[in-house]
Order: sequence, then structure tokens, then C-alpha cells
Amino acid sequence: MPEGDTLWRAARALHAALGGQVVTGFRARNPAAAAAARRLRVVGDTVAAVEARGKHLLVHFARGAALHTHLGMRGSWHLYRPGSRWRRPEHEARAVVETPRAVAVCFAAPTVEVLSAAFRADHPRLRALGPDVVAPGFDASPAVARLRARPDAEIADALLDQTALSGIGNIFKSETLFLCGVDPFAAVAVLDDATLQRLARTAERLMKRSAAPVPRRTTPAGSGPRLWVYQRAGAPCRRCGTVLLMRRHGRWGRSTYWCPRCQPPLTAPEFPAEIASDAPPFSSPRAPARRRPAARRR
Repeated sequence: MPEGDTLWRAARALHAALGGQVVTGFRARNPAAAAAARRLRVVGDTVAAVEARGKHLLVHFARGAALHTHLGMRGSWHLYRPGSRWRRPEHEARAVVETPRAVAVCFAAPTVEVLSAAFRADHPRLRALGPDVVAPGFDASPAVARLRARPDAEIADALLDQTALSGIGNIFKSETLFLCGVDPFAAVAVLDDATLQRLARTAERLMKRSAAPVPRRTTPAGSGPRLWVYQRAGAPCRRCGTVLLMRRHGRWGRSTYWCPRCQPPLTAPEFPAEIASDAPPFSSPRAPARRRPAARRR
């Protein structure tokens, strides 16, 4: 699934191509979105701005309507010159915005809506979003408070909760936890506020750097490999040489990559039931008495 840095790059490119342009054509495969576009008179309106919010993207029009998309696992936005050939088949197009200068096509997105200004302000998914890690002026304190409100969640799951802080996906979750040396499966309750603050700030630093028009990287510039742990299960840790691990967990079975040495567990493993007992830990059982051999009959 595209993460927040990808959405910010897409929003920047779409705004550069569409901003200030009059919409000459609009199509949506979703009948409700197409009907809303007609009712809100999107064709003939002007593209005012393109905005990323976490993993959501909104194309704002001057009269107040907005095209809202969420790309899910397979979705993407493409830009073309009018009349040029598309790189994906037309049947995968979910929304098309045409202007005299460019054609923007949203492919394979599961969420495509055309929203009025009033409904957008009260949209349940948009209202529920936590602070956007990539947004200018990101404040980590509200994000820490929202994480703290999920004490029983594993921190790897909590960082993916878009209502806690938005934009982080599997890549930056794993990379952030590694760089901070935090056990991915520790409950939020056992982490102090300083650790949660460091996680939020590290994710912000990594994702804002990646939102720039440069290749995605979490390792130092010029160091060769671009990622520390993501999709490297079975390979040696670039810091300590320990074999990296991957586990699928949580409600959606999302993958987490980590180094068991650089990110040691914060809680000791439970003893098996047959070991945990009230007996003295080093007592040994008394040897059974030896029986005398029975007398042999003559």
C-alpha cells in the first residue's frame, strides 16, 4: 500500500499539472461519484489544490467540491498529456480528470468519492485521521497521546493505526522501530513517552526526506543499500550481523521486519507450564530405593 511519502509526492505532481486549470472532462466508474460530480458541476470548475492527508488524496475544486481517493494496495495516480497512450488498461481507471494541459487518471483505487464541502468537513474517515507525519508543522505530542490511548496494542500495530498518526505503512514502521531499537511486539503501555516521541520524530524525519523527489532511503546517503530491515528476512543485520526476522501479526496479518539483537524483547518469555512450579528451582528428586533381588527357588 502506498505510504504517506508517496501520497505527498503524488499530490505535489498533480497540483503542478492540474492546479489553476479548468476541468474539461471528468469520468468516474463509481456511479455515485459520477452523479455527485454532475450535481456539484465539477466539469467547468477549476482545480484549486491537490492535498495529501496520510494515505488519502483530495483534489479540491474552486466551487467547494473535492475528489477523494484512497489507493489501497493496488491503486495509483498517473499523469498524461492529452491524447497520449495510458500505461495501464482503461478498464482499471476509476477516475479521470481532464484539463487542457494534462489528464490525471486514478487506477484501481478502492475508494473514489466526489464530496461536497459540507460532507467533506464531516467525513468519518477523514475526521478520524491522526496527525499526518509528513505534513508541515507536524506536532508529535498529539500523536503520542493517541498512541498512549492504545495501551494494549503492540507498537508495530499502533504505528499503522491511521487514527493515531497517519501516513505510516509497513516500510516506515519497520525502519522506524529498527532505528529506535524498539521491540516491535512490545505493548504501548510498557513504552515511556520519550520512546513514543522518538518513534514519531524518527518516522517524520524519514518520511519527509522520502517525500522529496529523491529515491526512498532510510540508511545514510552514499551507504549503498537504501533500507535497514524491510524485506530482508534471513539476511544479516547491517549493524550487528544477526539474521533478520519477519512476522505477520495483527488483525490484517501485516508484516514486520526486525533484528532480534538490535531490538531485544522488553519482557521475558514465559516459562513452560511444566517448568513453572512451586518446587525449589534446583532440588533434585530422591533416587528410588534399590530392591533386593528375589530369592531364587531351588
